[in-house]
Amino acid sequence: MDVPAPRAAGFGFAKIAPDAYGALVGLGKMVVASGLEPELLELVKIRSSQINGCAFCLQMHVTDARKLGMSEERLQLVIVWREAPVFSPRERAA
Repeated sequence: MDVPAPRAAGFGFAKIAPDAYGALVGLGKMVVASGLEPELLELVKIRSSQINGCAFCLQMHVTDARKLGMSEERLQLVIVWREAPVFSPRERAA
């Protein structure tokens, strides 16, 4: 299955708000260094992107989750995580 690359061209967040972008990059590095599993972090990023309504971020994080081997079933059910039996109690708490 071909997965389209996120539409980075024209997004320009780093140019529009460089301080905010730098802060987000720094926060991301701290979260990665926390030792939480990459799959769990991507689930959180996917759900955050859904809540924020950011199609660019959602596409980017879904693509990253696929690269980590996350199943299509789990990706499709993130939006209804409370009812979906495919998520562990730990994942639901995140």
